[in-house]
Amino acid sequence: MDALAAYFARIRMGKLLAAMLKSTGVSLEVFFLTLLFSIPLALLICAGRMSRLRPVSWLTGVFLLVIRGTPLMLQLIFVYFAPPVLFNRGMPRFVAAIVAMVINYAAYFAEIYRGGVQAVPLGQYEAAKMLGFTRSQTFLRIVLPQLVKRILPAMGNEVITLVKDTALVQVLGVAELFHVAQTQSGRLVSVLPLFIAGVFYFIMNWGVSVFFSTMEKKLDYYR
Repeated sequence: MDALAAYFARIRMGKLLAAMLKSTGVSLEVFFLTLLFSIPLALLICAGRMSRLRPVSWLTGVFLLVIRGTPLMLQLIFVYFAPPVLFNRGMPRFVAAIVAMVINYAAYFAEIYRGGVQAVPLGQYEAAKMLGFTRSQTFLRIVLPQLVKRILPAMGNEVITLVKDTALVQVLGVAELFHVAQTQSGRLVSVLPLFIAGVFYFIMNWGVSVFFSTMEKKLDYYR
């Protein structure tokens, strides 16, 4: 009987791990799609925030204030439920989750970019101009390498937060890692699935931390 019980326990554990690994794939998909679209969008938002045209700068500032001043969960709900009411047309749950996540993180990344750009001394722009560099050459050869070095720690923190924030898409019914962990925990009447989910999140964030630490070391020559 003990051997039979152990056999069925292994089967249950195998099914549990398979379900959680599948849901981890969904979490990683949300993570990478958010990064893929939010990083370039943040450049446009940063340019708008730093624009010399006051209406553009003001409108971008208001947008950033709204996005950064409201909870991500509320934004997820708004993006999914508002379009059917306002435009009589909705979008799939997963797409709505990605749109909301991209907008939210682009706003935070944009402010990180702005801080990095403003941290580059003005004298370096003037020196580049004296050497005959064009604006694009100045940005690509002088500003950008220093910008990347300066913003890496802050970007690393935000990306780590993003890994954990993927759990919020469950509010739209997207079956990501934490959603499946909660479901399995209730079904099995056990906290084991939640513990396993915590281990998975830790491994993902460990990978992110190693990546950003490696990048910082490679850019150590920019001091």
